[in-house]
Amino acid sequence: QVQLVESGGGLVQDGGSLRLSCAASGRTSGEYAMGWFRQALGKEREFVEGISWSGSNTHYAASVKGRFTISGDNAKNTIYLQMNAMKPEDTAVYYCATVEVPTGSDFVPVATDYEFWGQGTQVTVSS
Repeated sequence: QVQLVESGGGLVQDGGSLRLSCAASGRTSGEYAMGWFRQALGKEREFVEGISWSGSNTHYAASVKGRFTISGDNAKNTIYLQMNAMKPEDTAVYYCATVEVPTGSDFVPVATDYEFWGQGTQVTVSS
């Protein structure tokens, strides 16, 4: 069973930075793409940024362009989300997700394709 554990959330001031981590375990020897999502109170969950299994391809939401960066360390089965120039509207529970992709398919899946999810970590940006 695939398990994902997020860490690094917390309280930060407007304009500040945080780095989230997501450690994966229990995966088979296949290739897995991973992504970050967030859900603010009273709103639907939204895609933030994703990374292909090799790390060569990434895709991000327009709302985080130039501020958030996803990266991965396959040796550690961990991905990261570096969040800079944060805004109060970034306040949400952030979730890590992953899905196995066909061998050799080095792409970032669409939001609805992710299969396994973490429990989430709260990020709060104060104004």
